Amino acid sequence: MKTFLKVFAVLLVLAGLGAAAYRPIANYLESRNKIEWRTQAVEEGQIVQSVNSTGKVEPIKRVSVGATVSGPVFELFVDFNSKVTKGQIMARIDPRLYQSGVERDKAILKTREAEVARATATLQQATNDERRGGELSRNTDAFISEAELDQFKFQRMMREAELQVSQTNVEQARAQLDNSQANLAYTEIVAPCDGIVIDKKIDVGQTLAAQFQTPEMFVVAPEMDKRMHIYASVDEADIGLISKAQESGQTVRFTVDAYPDELFDQGKIVQVRLSSKEEQNVITYPVIVETPNADMKLLPGMTANLSFQINKKDGVKKIPNAALRFYPPRERVHPDDRKILEGFDEQKQLAEIPKMMSADEKAQSSQSSTKRHVWVQDGKFLRARPVTIGISDNRFSELISGELEKGLLLVVGEKPKQ
Repeated sequence: MKTFLKVFAVLLVLAGLGAAAYRPIANYLESRNKIEWRTQAVEEGQIVQSVNSTGKVEPIKRVSVGATVSGPVFELFVDFNSKVTKGQIMARIDPRLYQSGVERDKAILKTREAEVARATATLQQATNDERRGGELSRNTDAFISEAELDQFKFQRMMREAELQVSQTNVEQARAQLDNSQANLAYTEIVAPCDGIVIDKKIDVGQTLAAQFQTPEMFVVAPEMDKRMHIYASVDEADIGLISKAQESGQTVRFTVDAYPDELFDQGKIVQVRLSSKEEQNVITYPVIVETPNADMKLLPGMTANLSFQINKKDGVKKIPNAALRFYPPRERVHPDDRKILEGFDEQKQLAEIPKMMSADEKAQSSQSSTKRHVWVQDGKFLRARPVTIGISDNRFSELISGELEKGLLLVVGEKPKQ
């Protein structure tokens, strides 16, 4: 009996110790397994909606300067990066052959003009003979026969024809001289406009052959020290936004690799071209952006990283985009809000099979995508807050409607366990 009482007493003490230790152990395990959420606050300020793209910096125009005549390059007066004005001589082709052609054609023209003078004189002689023959025939009967009168007449007509041929030969010789003088002038290669030489493709002594194709000698970029164009490719999903930005006169900001710390913020959209391009099943459209270049920092061929400003709003409440993307586990959601997750599951399934949706369904899905839920911590569970969002940037979205005050912490994920 005493032994039984001793055993019972020991068990009773152990039970008391276990009961006393249960609560601390349970609290420890609960705190150890408790999830800590990463949060981000609702803010208030400016949101700028933009579309990002890349493009290539190019002059507003490239003017190719070529040679019309053939021959060796005799002199060069400009080089790479030279500034030229309209009419300035850039190069000269050896003019000796063309100069001799001009002298030859001048001599031929003088010969043809002398032939006109001789034909004029012979015509005058024939005219006088015909006149005197007629006077003799009228004053003295049978002194000159009809055959002789016809001879005078046709001799005069023949001299008139010879004069016309001589005059035509003069016109032909003058046209040939004009052609030779033009070819001589073409030996001087002149700038067709003001600009900067961005490419030179010839050297002194190089022979140009212009019989079949005009050889390109220089490329001149006009107004490069004033403005440049950026040729960007924009995805078809964003081209509607770009068109709206052009209509509203939104600015375009960009950077180039040569000056990574400098922001160029005076670009403007000048053209959205209709010529689409397909690469790897992706449709893009060319968008032309014009930007000042007074300091000549932008050079042809540079790669620009553009940000097309679509819309801007100041003083709005901003929801972190990470909070809109957060998808909570079902067991961590308050029982009253778990039915909302069913809608999340449906949206997730629809997002995985967009090709199976009809046009109406896609339009409705796009409209309903502005109605979302964010999550806040309420004790051990998460509670949903319905919101309607507007424009968005890379970090925040505009809050149009929803009971969210500035500074409210929204759940954006789960903290990793230490």
